[in-house]
Amino acid sequence: MDRFDAMRVFTRVAERRSFTLAANDLGLPRSTVTDAIKRLEERLGVRLLDRTTRVVRPTLDGEAYHRRCLAILADVDDAESAFFGATPKGMLRVDVHGTLARHFILPSLPGFLKTYPDIELVLSEGDRLTDLVREGIDCVLRVGVPQVSDMIARRVALLEEVTVASPAYLRRHGIPRHLDDLENGHWMIGFRSSVTGGALPLEFVTQRGLRNITLSTTLTVNAAESYIEAAKRGLGLIQLPRYHAAEALEAGELVLLLDEYRPEPSPVSLLYPRDRQLSPRVRVFMDWAAQTFASASSALADA
Repeated sequence: MDRFDAMRVFTRVAERRSFTLAANDLGLPRSTVTDAIKRLEERLGVRLLDRTTRVVRPTLDGEAYHRRCLAILADVDDAESAFFGATPKGMLRVDVHGTLARHFILPSLPGFLKTYPDIELVLSEGDRLTDLVREGIDCVLRVGVPQVSDMIARRVALLEEVTVASPAYLRRHGIPRHLDDLENGHWMIGFRSSVTGGALPLEFVTQRGLRNITLSTTLTVNAAESYIEAAKRGLGLIQLPRYHAAEALEAGELVLLLDEYRPEPSPVSLLYPRDRQLSPRVRVFMDWAAQTFASASSALADA
């Protein structure tokens, strides 16, 4: 194993905090990974990792070496990719909100993988802010305004938001024509915030600015699919991106409401660690994702 390969092994062990997980990621026997770290420490004359029965973590020297390795390996990847015929390769781990994956990423993914056949893409789904380094994730795709300072965010889209309810709900409670009508016997389905733990209020843009309204609710959920399904069942008003409600609106399962007071659009961003230089495979994925969202947003606007 040459020095660059040893650096790649070390950075993966340092990030995953596990010899076993790093070996699985790299497709190597655990013994090979262990031996590579041992030889690397012997050559450098320092202890790079503290090992316990539960976890492996970098020492102070290990953290400093990890930062240098990331910079060196990124430069090597960039240099190699500059030559004709060189294409990004290796495992790429991306964490995506499930509905974004199904509506935007997966439909166009065959084209991306055909263009970059040497990239092995691993998609995971979540709506929490993943610990990218600890979990071996290269970047995440999230909806909303990023609240973290240790990540760099690249905005790729603005999602139009709408307010909807089912015909059955509207037959029972009436159609609200103005925001004040919501105070007269209307209900909402709560969507639990992963930040506060409470239900998010309904949001409306008026001539006087943003207005938040919290209605009574008998149901609060934390998953997008349950949220829209509950609305179809007549359990209350909801707000969600228009793309996610498009099929239900076209089928008449949901009805668009208060469109002149529609919520502010939600930003979609790709996030990656501030102290990590982008590898070519991450860079081409982010460029592709940005173009994919731009094309999809244009199609939705024309629909």
